[in-house]
Amino acid sequence: MLPARMVTTAFELPGYRITANLGVVRGITVRSRSVIGNFFGGLQSLFGGNITIYTSLCEQARSETYALMCDHAAALGANAVIGMRYDATDVMAGLTEVLCYGTAVRVEPL
Repeated sequence: MLPARMVTTAFELPGYRITANLGVVRGITVRSRSVIGNFFGGLQSLFGGNITIYTSLCEQARSETYALMCDHAAALGANAVIGMRYDATDVMAGLTEVLCYGTAVRVEPL
C-alpha cells in the first residue's frame, strides 16, 4: 500500500513533480447493515447524537476502499495518487456502495 503522505485530494503533491499519469484507480465495496446493527442503530437513534454502530460501518467501508485503491495504484506502478475522493450510493434499501478513486501517478522529488 502507498504511504498516506503519497495520497492527496489535491491535484499536485508538494515537493514532487509528476512524471507519469497512469490513469484512474479505484476501490469499491458494497456494504449492508445487519439486522442486529439496524436494531442497535435504531436504539441509539432514539437517544440522539452519534450513532456509533453506523459510524464504525462507514469507517470500515472507507478504509477498505482506500486500501483497494492504493493496491490498484501500486499494481499500475504508481508511487502516488492525486485527486483522491470518496463517493457513496445506495444500491437498494440497506445496501450502500462505497467508492474511493483518484489518479495514479509516478512522482519524483523536486
